[in-house]
Amino acid sequence: MANPTLTLAHIQAAARAIARRVIRTPLVPAPRLSELTGATVHVKYENMQATASFKERGAVNRLSTLTADERRRGVIAMSAGNHAQGLAYHARAMGIPATIVMPEPTPSVKVENTRAHGARVVLHGETLVEAQLKVSAIMAVEGLVLIHPYDDLAVMAGQGTIALEMLEDQPDLDMLVVPMGGGGLIAGIATAAKALKPAIRIIGAEAQLYPSFHNAMHGDNLPVGGPTIAEGIAVKNVGALTLPIAKALVEGPVLLSEDMLERAINAFATLQHTMAEGAGAAGLAAMLAEPARFSGRKVGLVLCGGNIDARLLASIMVRELERDDRILALRITTADRPGILGQIASRLGQLKANILEVSHGRLLLDVPAKGVSIDITVETRGADHAREILAALVQDGLEPRRQNAPGFCDPDRHKA
Repeated sequence: MANPTLTLAHIQAAARAIARRVIRTPLVPAPRLSELTGATVHVKYENMQATASFKERGAVNRLSTLTADERRRGVIAMSAGNHAQGLAYHARAMGIPATIVMPEPTPSVKVENTRAHGARVVLHGETLVEAQLKVSAIMAVEGLVLIHPYDDLAVMAGQGTIALEMLEDQPDLDMLVVPMGGGGLIAGIATAAKALKPAIRIIGAEAQLYPSFHNAMHGDNLPVGGPTIAEGIAVKNVGALTLPIAKALVEGPVLLSEDMLERAINAFATLQHTMAEGAGAAGLAAMLAEPARFSGRKVGLVLCGGNIDARLLASIMVRELERDDRILALRITTADRPGILGQIASRLGQLKANILEVSHGRLLLDVPAKGVSIDITVETRGADHAREILAALVQDGLEPRRQNAPGFCDPDRHKA
């Protein structure tokens, strides 16, 4: 694709090129997310692709452009996981050798899946920038063909096919909310959607720790970097090809805290019964972060990926239970006397709190020599029940501390 401008025609051609290899994923109404956000929400389930990510679309379209000589030599890419898996999966199916350079902190599930799809995996550096330097070094020696994860017109065109499908299935959408990393997904979607429906609004969603597009689009200088659960969009350098499209067609981006990303992952799991990784949940997180922007609108969400480590998902779901006061972690320091643990357990039983875990310690230096520290985690029916439990324990003179909050717990902390 020599034309430096991405067009609707490129995206329509990509749709034909990928049709036999990529799933046409469903766009499904989400009544419970609609209730949660105040908008009418439809979800595009790209986590249903063979490698659980939209990245297959761009990878297949780019692979389809290779010459016979390039196919023989093989391809290489740097990726935090989803581009790696999509490229490896389809390169093997098309008989093309693939090498993937992945940053060392990439989640193990993505590394192992990429190897399982037949690619040679090289772990190098902490970020995609460092991985890209390794890619250049390998290319210089082995003559492999670079398939960039986002800054490539054929890749962008492949990702844009999502918008074609969404607007074919639901032409009356007012907004599309799209995660932003390097920009390939949102550039492709925005190009297609605005060409088909100029009045539609495209809202970007970006991790607060990686505000690369925010900085580039608004001339800001917010710090970039840090550990995020949205590693799929943790990109320090936006695409040279994607940035002009974003500036022209995209609103935002909405910057997302880690707490909001966790809340969105949990909502997909508990309300939609589907897996969303941090980047995949970013669109919903944007709606939760700025509900007034979306209220009353017909919104299309792109659930762009579902490759999340099971232990991380479990941790997030438990943390959400704690935020909702469905799980209460307490520390009680009291006199060490026979039967005290049983008395506290009985009291919690009277309060209808289900004890999940107990730890009983005497050797901590912040505990009096004749005292005992008891850590108790209980399950509650919700915030009102939690307040009832805390108030009762305070009234009993036990002065419980919340493990996830500084200082003595305040039974009235939820009144505001």
